[in-house]
Amino acid sequence: MQVNILEAKNRLSQLIKYAQAGDEVVIANRGAPVARLVAAKAFDAAGATNPNFLHWLEKNPLPLHAQRSAQEIDAGINEERAAWD
Repeated sequence: MQVNILEAKNRLSQLIKYAQAGDEVVIANRGAPVARLVAAKAFDAAGATNPNFLHWLEKNPLPLHAQRSAQEIDAGINEERAAWD
């Protein structure tokens, strides 16, 4: 199921129940998917904390032009959140 951000804000409790039941909920901004709501158990089972990924990341760092500081990342997140209102 895909819902827009406003609908997700208004129906969050219901969407969480869908995710707990195993349904995938995609949250979109102007029709473009931006987030996925899944059950925590499903996320953990998918290997979200897979140590192999960390090893791969150490061997394949981001190019310099793609690296951002924590402050830049926080600013980007805040900018996106401000656009939701």
